[in-house]
Amino acid sequence: MKTLILAGGGHAHLFVLEALRRAPRPDLAITLISPERWQYYSGMLPGWMAGHYQLDDCRLDLRTLADAAGINFIEDSLIGMNADKRCVCLSDGRHLVYDLLSLDTGSETDVAWLAELGERLLPVKPLGRFVAAWPAIRAAAGAQPGYRLVIAGGGAAGAELALAASRACAAHVTLLTGDSGLLPRHNRRTRHRIAAALLDAGIEALVQRGAGSPAGLVLKDGRQLDADCVIAATGARAPVWLSVARLALDVAGYVAVDATHRSLSHPEVFAAGDVCARSDTLLARSGVHAVRAGPVLAHNLFAALDGRPLKPYLPRRWSLYLLASGSREAVASWGPLSGAGRWVWRWKDWIDRRFMHRFTLGALPTQAKSKLPQCALKQQSNPPKESPP
Repeated sequence: MKTLILAGGGHAHLFVLEALRRAPRPDLAITLISPERWQYYSGMLPGWMAGHYQLDDCRLDLRTLADAAGINFIEDSLIGMNADKRCVCLSDGRHLVYDLLSLDTGSETDVAWLAELGERLLPVKPLGRFVAAWPAIRAAAGAQPGYRLVIAGGGAAGAELALAASRACAAHVTLLTGDSGLLPRHNRRTRHRIAAALLDAGIEALVQRGAGSPAGLVLKDGRQLDADCVIAATGARAPVWLSVARLALDVAGYVAVDATHRSLSHPEVFAAGDVCARSDTLLARSGVHAVRAGPVLAHNLFAALDGRPLKPYLPRRWSLYLLASGSREAVASWGPLSGAGRWVWRWKDWIDRRFMHRFTLGALPTQAKSKLPQCALKQQSNPPKESPP
C-alpha cells in the first residue's frame, strides 16, 4: 500500500479531500497533517472582524473533513523534511515516510523588523492565532480611551484589516503601507477607491516603513509612532524548514515547481499555494491561485500514483479581487478594471459562501477510513537535535 501525505490544510488540499470523498482510494494510506483542525477562509475574516459573519461561517473542520474522506488526520506542525529519504518530521519528534508528498503549508509573515514590539505584535498568520487574539484586542480598545492600533502592510490584506478594525472597535487606526504605497499591484482606480474608504473611516495611511520599538514603531523619517498593538500583514517569507529540506528552491526559498506543481528536483513531491514558486511564470502569493490550482493538484496527485498524464495549472491573465471596505460594501479589482458598492459586497458574499458550502459535509457520502501502515510511521523518543533528518 502506497502512502500519500498531505502536509498543510490550505485551500488547495480542500479539493484533494473533496476528490477523495467522491472517489475513495482504499488502495492508499493517506494522512493529512495540519497544526490545527480549523482551516480559516482568509477572504471572510475581515467580514468576521467587522461583525458581518459568525466565526463558524469562516472556518472548516479539517478533522471532520478528513474523516469524511476516509483518511487519517494528525494535528501537528511539520518542522522539517528530508526529500532524499522521503521523510517529514513533526514537532513531536515523529518521522513519517511517504511515497508521495503534497505541500500546502502556506508561507510565514516576515516580522523580523518588528521583533522589538514584543507582546504588542500580532502577525496575521497563522490565522488561528490571530482569530484567537482579536476579541481581546477589540475589548482592550473599548476599555482604553485612545487605544492605538497600527496595521503594517499596504497590500489587500492590510487595507481590508484596517477598514474592518476601524468598523469593529473604537481604536485609532493607522495603516502603515511601506515604501510601495497602498495596493501597489492593483490599478489606479482601485487604489483611489480604497484610499477614499480609508479616509471616510478616519484611518490615517502613512506611506512609510517602520521598525519595531518597545513603544510602537520608529518610522523611516525618524518619527515615533506609538502603538498599543501592531497587526502585521507584511510580506511573506518561505518557511524556515525548507532551507534544509533538500528540495530545489527558488531564490526566495520557496519550493520550485513546474506547471503541474511538481517539484523540479523530486518528482514524488508536489506543492501548491504560498509555499511554492512556479519556474515558468510569476504567480502572486494569493489565495486566488491556491483555489484555482486545487482541482489540478487533486488530479495530478492521483495521476502520478497511477502513472497517468499530469495536467498543468494555467493561470489567467488577470485575477479577480473583491476587497471588503468595512461596511457591507466592497471594491472589485480585475486587471485595469474596478468597481465598488453594495453590489460588489453581495457578489463577494455569494462567492465566499458558495466556496465554504462546497466543502461542508452533506451531499457527498462519508468513506471508511484508510489505515496508515505501521512501517510508514516511526516514533522517536527524542526529536532531532540538529537539522531535520
